[in-house]
Amino acid sequence: MKKIIVPTDFSVQAENALRVAADIVRENNGELFLLHQLDLPLHLANNASSNLPEALFFMKLAKEKFYNLLKEDFLQGITIHGDVETGAAFSGIMDTVKRHRADLIVMGSHGTGGMRNLFIGSNAEKVVRNSEVPVLVVKDRKKKLDVNDFVFATDLDPNATSALKEADLFAKKTKCNLHLLYVNTPSNFMSTREAEAKVAEYLKNVNVEPTDYVIYNDTSVEEGVFNYTNDVKGDIIGMANHGRKGLSHFFNGSVSEDVVNHSSLPVITFRIK
Repeated sequence: MKKIIVPTDFSVQAENALRVAADIVRENNGELFLLHQLDLPLHLANNASSNLPEALFFMKLAKEKFYNLLKEDFLQGITIHGDVETGAAFSGIMDTVKRHRADLIVMGSHGTGGMRNLFIGSNAEKVVRNSEVPVLVVKDRKKKLDVNDFVFATDLDPNATSALKEADLFAKKTKCNLHLLYVNTPSNFMSTREAEAKVAEYLKNVNVEPTDYVIYNDTSVEEGVFNYTNDVKGDIIGMANHGRKGLSHFFNGSVSEDVVNHSSLPVITFRIK
């Protein structure tokens, strides 16, 4: 976690994410890449030459907000790169990740209103689904990123262990306990013996030793994730991500959105490779 990308729209939620990213950078002696994509109104983007004064006004306003943000006390003492760029938010974020070979994207969220309300709208869902690097979604303001217990929810797919390895690396970087969670539901029920065997197969040859693992019975996957995380007083939730195909196995459709959107805790996703 040496290079972290933080997209911003200057909202309170974006600032919450930036504060968390600043903590991670500071603790890992890394670099922060702050990005504001100025998506000009359609009439300006299509007719930039005829509307140059108005386009320059939007650019000047964005740059003023950007440079004022850089002066915030919580950013002092860390290495920060970035500027205001024009273009679509999603493509700008992805280009920045590739250009700087970033390790992590940290994004803000407007709370529990759904993925559509993440601070850059539908672009946030595109980032979570398509990013090659982990994406950390932050909602509430935190004075400090204090991660002691990290719950990594899995469907135990042996082809998805690359995400577990990245989750383990994140746990080591943040010096927290890694709790491996499988939620056993009525619709996809396994006996204890079957589930134990599947966990053993999942952990075989991955060189990852979680602090513990639990097979948790609940009415649905999302309820199980929330209830278990509450039981262990978890600080952050992690999930695997299949990219364009959606989140891993049972983390698809409404399940993935419920976990990401309705959790008051930070949620981090890891791309399966």
